[in-house]
Order: sequence, then C-alpha cells, then structure tokens
Amino acid sequence: MNKEVRHLTNIEELSVDEIDDLIKVANDIIANPNKYKDKCNGKILATLFFEPSTRTRLSFESAMLRLGGNVLGFSEANSSSVAKGESLSDTIQVVGGYADIIAMRHYKEGAPLVACNKSSIPIINAGDGGHNHPTQTLTDLLTINREKKRLNNLVIGLCGDLKFGRTVHSLITAMSRYKNIKFILISPKELELPEYVKKEVLEKNNIEYIETNNIEEYMSRLDILYMTRVQKERFFNEADYIRLKDYYILDKNKLKNAKDDLCIMHPLPRVNEISTDVDNDPRSKYFLQAKYGVYIRMALILKLLEVK
Repeated sequence: MNKEVRHLTNIEELSVDEIDDLIKVANDIIANPNKYKDKCNGKILATLFFEPSTRTRLSFESAMLRLGGNVLGFSEANSSSVAKGESLSDTIQVVGGYADIIAMRHYKEGAPLVACNKSSIPIINAGDGGHNHPTQTLTDLLTINREKKRLNNLVIGLCGDLKFGRTVHSLITAMSRYKNIKFILISPKELELPEYVKKEVLEKNNIEYIETNNIEEYMSRLDILYMTRVQKERFFNEADYIRLKDYYILDKNKLKNAKDDLCIMHPLPRVNEISTDVDNDPRSKYFLQAKYGVYIRMALILKLLEVK
C-alpha cells in the first residue's frame, strides 16, 4: 500500500495555508472553467454513500465530471454488498482497484478513519454521523471568502442544532484559526454546542463567544448568519424532535435589524427553519453556497490526486 496517499477526514488535517490555496484554486476555476475541463481525464471518482445525500453526492459527481473524469458508486448502503454483510474494510479495498479517489459518507462516526487505514487511494470524508463534514466546511469558507472578501474580523451567528450539527462543529474548528473571530451561538438548551467543542476549540483558542436562545437579540452585530435544521435522524426520541424542529424560523421580520451586507447561509437541506420569503433577499446566499460546493470539491480532488 502506498503510504504517501493523502486523505481528508476532518478539516484540521488541512493547514490554513492549504485552505487558502484551495480557495484560490476554486476561485480560479470559477473564473476560468475551461482551463480545468480535462484535468482529470482518465481518472475515476467512487462515491460510496452509506447514508442518503443529494447535494454532497451530486456536487462531488459534478466536480469530477467538470474536471473531465468519470464517476461510479452507490447512493445507499442497501444497494451495496454491505447489505450482504461485507465489511467496510473489504469494500474499500475492492473499490480501491476500481477507482482513483473515493468520496465516502457513512452513518457511523469514525468510519472514514477505518476506511483510510485500508485504502490505497485518497479518501474524502463526505460526512460521518454527527462528527465531521470537511468539504461542507470548505464550501462554507469559500462562500464567506467570496461574499465577505475575508476570513477574519467576523461576527458569526450559528443558529439551530448546534449539538448534532457536524457542519457547525467543523466550521467553528476552521474559523477558530483565523484572526478576530467572534461566535454568537443561538440554540435551545437541549441543542447547545457540546462542552468539548467549547473547551477544546473556542476556549483553548481564546475565541469570544456568546450563548443565547434568542435569534433576534444579536442580529444587528452579525456579519454571517449560519442557519441549520434540526436533524430528525440524530434524535432517539421523536417527541423531542417534534418539540424542537420549528424552534427557529428565520423570516423577513427577524431580519429587520440585520446589517445590509449580512450573509445568510445554510448547509441545506432546508425544512422550515428559513421562510421562503427570505429567498429573494439579496443577503440570502444558501443556494449560491451549494453551487460553490462544486468548485471547492474540484480544487480538493485536484489536490489529493496531485494534479497540477
């Protein structure tokens, strides 16, 4: 097995310089798409999705196709040999003979680490349970970079499910490495940011943060408002989900004191947490954010495959 293979399981594996380089390449792809259309000619991406996904899986496939490569894979565990009892390790070793790079989503936290230990080709974690989702974080960073023209000196509001939200945990970890970042953590008590994230990321890095359950209280201070859905699939008790699922609904009225250049983001899918009357607000960037995900994944594929 080639020990020099580079994987991406969490955002901390990328240095700030590497993140900045990926954003630079993604911006160049947006500006000069034709320059990149044959960069992965003859290469194959395997999308192994053991958990349902629309945006992440399709954006990876779109990324590889736009680079001139090809795609194979499956979109749910039941359509793979896992349904017959095959182990993840065996699946990864078999697919390593069919493809050049793997994008994998799994319902079990830590599954990508197991896969990386057995893989002869690069693996990108496309989400593992409530743990990590590094390419969503890269998407978020590209969005912020393009919309705010900076990744420092920002007040970022994170609203909704901060307990189980892997996108929130990864974004906090990434942004804590930039200068003068402040977080407003907006959630019901039951869905507060886990203590280990507060202690090991925010407090360890002396990042200022405020916790509140009121979405309007600090609205006027925000440069970024990052909304999240309450995730039914992470709850063990359906009654708790039903009680909390509509706790926050962002509408035009709640934005009345917001900055004119506020950037409203959401990793999607949206359920009820952003009213459709906000979609036409020029500050709403969540659909553009999803589009940016293709370009940053193109940049990451090029990096891991060591394509110049």
